[in-house]
Amino acid sequence: MKKEICKISVSSNWLGDEYIFYEDHTIKRVYDNHSLNSNKTEWLEPHQISKQNMDKLIKACPEECKEEIMHILDYP
Repeated sequence: MKKEICKISVSSNWLGDEYIFYEDHTIKRVYDNHSLNSNKTEWLEPHQISKQNMDKLIKACPEECKEEIMHILDYP
């Protein structure tokens, strides 16, 4: 089983958008397209995450995980 580092929510409205980071550097995104199409899941590589979303993720990241998440995302 994958060991989770942290979950980071970047929801900007009532639709969910959460990223889950794992120790093996995999990233799972759980999000809602709309109220009738919720909890969609996708596995992402860091290069698939927009710069804007990376900024949001780092801003919302718990301080104790920030360095590791920045490393996984190859964030400047």
